[in-house]
Amino acid sequence: MNIAILFGGSSYEHEISIVSAITMKKVLQKSTLTYIFVDANRAFYLVDTEKINSKLFSSGEYRKGKQLTLKKGGFFSEGMFGSKKVEFDVVLNLIHGRDGEDGKIAALMTFFDVPFISPRLEASALSYNKLYTKFLAQSLGVKTVKYEYLSKNDERKITMDYPVIIKPVRLGSSIGVSIVKDASELDYALDVAFEFDTDVIIEPFIEGVKEYNQAGCLTDTWELSIIEEPHKEEFLDFEKKYMDFSRDSQVLAAEIAGDLKEKIQDVFKKIYDPLFRGSIIRCDFFIVEGEVLLNEINPIPGSMANYLFEDFEGMLGRLSRHLPKEKNIPIEYQYIHTIQRAKGKA
Repeated sequence: MNIAILFGGSSYEHEISIVSAITMKKVLQKSTLTYIFVDANRAFYLVDTEKINSKLFSSGEYRKGKQLTLKKGGFFSEGMFGSKKVEFDVVLNLIHGRDGEDGKIAALMTFFDVPFISPRLEASALSYNKLYTKFLAQSLGVKTVKYEYLSKNDERKITMDYPVIIKPVRLGSSIGVSIVKDASELDYALDVAFEFDTDVIIEPFIEGVKEYNQAGCLTDTWELSIIEEPHKEEFLDFEKKYMDFSRDSQVLAAEIAGDLKEKIQDVFKKIYDPLFRGSIIRCDFFIVEGEVLLNEINPIPGSMANYLFEDFEGMLGRLSRHLPKEKNIPIEYQYIHTIQRAKGKA
C-alpha cells in the first residue's frame, strides 16, 4: 500500500507533527510512504522519503522539493509538460492541532475527492474544541469531568475549589496548560493560556486519579487497542509529550479488571460510532469513584497511537478499505428546465 503522510500545518503543534511523520517511517515498513509537507504558509511540498529528517524543515531546505497543487482526485506537481499526479492509495492526516484537527484538511480532502484517514469535518470540529467535546459527550450520555468556561474578555472568576487545571480550548500537547493551586496563581495561568487561545476550560485537578487511554477504529469489525495506563506525573508538559509522540514500539497493557475494561471500551464505541468513522482516535479517560469519565478525545493522536496496537500497519490497510463515502447528488437542473418550459423557452 502507498500511504501519503500529510504533516506540518499552520499550528502551534507543527513541530510535533513533524516528529509523528518521521516516526511513521519506522512503523510502516511494509508500505510505500509518500511524504507531503504543509508549511507555515500552507503550501504543499513533496518530500523525499529517503532524506526526511527534522533539520530539513527547520533549515527551510524542504523548499527545494516540488511544490504541489491540490486538485480533483489528489495532489499534482506542475511542470513544463503539464500536471503530474502524485501516486498514492490513501492520505494519512498527521497534522496535529489547527489545520489537521479542526476540520480544514478534512474539508479539503472531501471536497477534492481524495481518500483519507482522519476524522471527517463534523467529528474534527467537535473533538478539536474542548468545550464542544463536552457538549458531544453530554449528548451521548457520556460523563465528563466537571468544568467551567472562560473567554478572554470575561471576568476572571471561577466557582470551583482549587487546585484546578487551565486548558486552552483549541490546543493539545499540553501547550498553555497550567495547574493552579490557589487563587493567587489564577491570573498568571490565564495570561499564559490566553497567549494561545481566546477561550479556556477550567477543570478540577484530581491528584492521583486513575487515567487510561483507549484507541481504535471501526473497519468491518471493531479494532481496539490495548488499554494503556500512561506514566503518571503531575501532568505531561510540552517537552515530555514531544518525546512521547516519537514512540514506535508497543507498550504493555494496563492491569485492570475485566468489567472496567469493558466499561471503557463501551464508552469508546459510543463516542466513535458513527461520527469518527474513517479515523483512528484515542480517548483519554479518568476513573472516579468507579465511573468512567471522558477527559479528552485525541482525533489525531501522536504517531497515531501506533504503540498501542499489535498490527497497526495491517489495521491502516483495512481501514483504508472502509472509509466513509459521500453520497453522490445528481444535478439534473429539473427545476430550472420546468421554469423554462413554463415560460415557453424549452
